[in-house]
Amino acid sequence: MCIGPATITVSSTPSLYVSRTLEAMEYINAIEALAMTTSGSACDEQSPSLPKYENTVLSDLGAHTGIELIGEVLQINRERCDRAMISISYYGIDPLFRYTQLLKETFLEIEDDDIKSIKELVDYCRLQGDLAESHIDKVEQEYRHQTSIWWDTAPYFIYSMLNRGLRVMDVDIMLKIFFFIRHLHEHIKTLHRDQQSANTIPFQVFRDQGLSLENFEKMKKAKGGLMSFDNFLSTSRNCNVSLEIFARPVALNNDPNLVGILFVMNIDPSLCATSSILLVDVKNVAYFEGTEEEILFSTHTIFRIDRIERIHGDHTDRLWQINLTLVGNDNHDLSTLTAHIRQEFDGTTGWSRLGHVLRNVGEFAKAEQLYQIFLGKASSDTDKAYCRHQLSWFYNDLGEYSKALKYYEKALDIDQKALPPNHPDLASDHNNIGSVYDAMGEYLKALLSYERSLEIKKISLSPNHPALDIETWASTRKHFHITKKPKKSGKCHCRHCIRVLII
Repeated sequence: MCIGPATITVSSTPSLYVSRTLEAMEYINAIEALAMTTSGSACDEQSPSLPKYENTVLSDLGAHTGIELIGEVLQINRERCDRAMISISYYGIDPLFRYTQLLKETFLEIEDDDIKSIKELVDYCRLQGDLAESHIDKVEQEYRHQTSIWWDTAPYFIYSMLNRGLRVMDVDIMLKIFFFIRHLHEHIKTLHRDQQSANTIPFQVFRDQGLSLENFEKMKKAKGGLMSFDNFLSTSRNCNVSLEIFARPVALNNDPNLVGILFVMNIDPSLCATSSILLVDVKNVAYFEGTEEEILFSTHTIFRIDRIERIHGDHTDRLWQINLTLVGNDNHDLSTLTAHIRQEFDGTTGWSRLGHVLRNVGEFAKAEQLYQIFLGKASSDTDKAYCRHQLSWFYNDLGEYSKALKYYEKALDIDQKALPPNHPDLASDHNNIGSVYDAMGEYLKALLSYERSLEIKKISLSPNHPALDIETWASTRKHFHITKKPKKSGKCHCRHCIRVLII
């Protein structure tokens, strides 16, 4: 499980061998050259140059006999990497933005057995083999002893893992971490309720972000529109922390494809109260007690992009300030979009809804993986039939008709055992199978399936039921379509369908 880019810490200055080795490692983003000696005196060894990292090496931190500074620097770099990788989506540009609010609701309505979920998380992390065993043990043994905000701000793997899962829609990670999303949201919700009356005056918070040039261009195109931070959003009341510790070092990095961003966010507390927007001051509950003055927003918070301007100085043109304004539910574009999406996904909940979203944004492999995982976990025949229906529709959409047919037939077999012989759902099963046979060129089998579907509908519904008329007309059109194929029996089936229609 790769969480993100790597940072190497070396004692004193690197040797020639180490230098050449590091130069060959493309995934190394920075080298922390901390002069450490047991005597407390700085090393004066001459080191070879590292042109690849010349703007990222922190070699002027002096000599230290303890590890406190190393821990502090590594913590800053960890946060810098995590902040650079948080996902952002834009209204009218990214398909995922359409489903922002729906995804948020989906994450929060999925309820798991917390004890079982924690066990599955730590077991999964151990199988990956790239996380410190001591950190995994700590989560396993102490998770319930600390708050979710404490874990979110602690220097362990939970935040990085959550960030990656949401950024790349990693199904394996999302399945393991969703219980934490729910816990963190509920903790923010509780604190927000307690803190809400404390501040009614509009204020600003700040956030740094490293953006690729490609994503920065997308943001410029979205100016004046809406954007969503597709994760829990950490900000600070302290502009200097965001600018000097995080944003400026990103801009001075020697990677020409990376832009340092300082977000200036305008927050109206009254809007939070009327729009169910959750944000909290975490100074008394976070892992670190520092000067960041952190304000934490719940997941998928939406802002309007007001202004984009360059921050001059420091011999770089890659440092920019972007002014944002918090957007509530009364925004016309957002409310219209949300209403449309709710209608599109009416009747779906939880993991089913997530699968539909993944399909709709083109993440077909991840949608398939999700359905397969839940098919393996399904304990009841009803759940198994549902998963097989989902997989059937999925493979049918991809044109993999043999796979679609296999799952449709298995779903039909389960439904036939669980439902009365003339249940309307069986009619749908036969109609779906007929559609697949039609697409495969198996026209006689398609006709038989369509007719069986129509027979069940005629028995299960009243003669004047509108659905029966629609089904009959649809079946007739399919038969007419099939008679164009070189099948001798097609005409008699079509004539039979016409007789049914006349009757």
